[in-house]
Amino acid sequence: MNETVLELEKLTIALPPGGDRANAVSDIDLALRAGRVTCLIGESGSGKSLVARSMLGLLPGPHVRVASGRILFEGKNLAAAPQDEMRGIRGARIGMIFQEPMTALNPVMRIGDQVAEAVMAHPEALSRAKVNKAEAWKMAVEGLRTVAIPEPERRARDYPHQLSGGQRQRVMIAMAIVNRPKLLIADEPTTALDVTIQAQVLDLLNELREKFSLAMLFVSHDLAVVSQVSHRIAVMYAGSLVESGESGEVFRSPIHPYTRGLLQSVPTLRSDRTQPLRTIEGSVPSVASPPPGCAFEPRCEWRLPSCAERLPSLVEVTPGHWARCPVVAPETR
Repeated sequence: MNETVLELEKLTIALPPGGDRANAVSDIDLALRAGRVTCLIGESGSGKSLVARSMLGLLPGPHVRVASGRILFEGKNLAAAPQDEMRGIRGARIGMIFQEPMTALNPVMRIGDQVAEAVMAHPEALSRAKVNKAEAWKMAVEGLRTVAIPEPERRARDYPHQLSGGQRQRVMIAMAIVNRPKLLIADEPTTALDVTIQAQVLDLLNELREKFSLAMLFVSHDLAVVSQVSHRIAVMYAGSLVESGESGEVFRSPIHPYTRGLLQSVPTLRSDRTQPLRTIEGSVPSVASPPPGCAFEPRCEWRLPSCAERLPSLVEVTPGHWARCPVVAPETR
């Protein structure tokens, strides 16, 4: 059994006061294990990035906060950890690859200096009180070599605009793993990359996961990418977890109507090219005024009257496969 590196227990994230709805994310349970990739999927606005950022204490603005639940990591509840403690964990024990490397990287700093800065910020990762610039630069170059940047000694002196999109993404990955974290969070790491570069980045992440036995949370809305990298899938809709299970099980036997709709909207080699792709009618409800019951009920072709009255429970339909639907999983009624 792979070691559990981080676990979410009933995580609820509150929005700023003034709206009709108090929570952007409600009652999320998730376990991230060493050497395995858990993919968090769903439409834009479902709360995926909020869940990921909550693990690092990087929720946007002072009024968006963890209202309840626990984020357990190395015996600590990160939801209640002070910011100075989080600064020691962020970038050292938990790394993150942010979306869009061109905006995440500093355009006026050499890429080697940016990777070295991550090393100098966390000397404790080397069991040291302080790391000098020469040592940090050497580790930065080695980090660039690890992510297959060609001629890393020379390219470390380049600025972000001198690199291609794929190379910039590799620099972001180098910054995230240079201190050998236990957990790597990848937030849409292949966005805006062409399919060839996308495949290279996915192969690199898989190599690093195996080499360092990383636990990985992969945030995406791209099911094609998810199918290539995931061991386990968690599907979010409007701030709630609606289905989770082993990747193969979810792709073969999706339970929740939302998961089914997502998979049916993706073309495959067996798709009838004479017919249009299926779509999910309607739109995601506003987090400020959600329906009282299941948030997916207004868009669901299998809905029952009870779906509009209360949110179904998340239950284990088959071993390790959980869903929140009283229609296709009668045990949730």
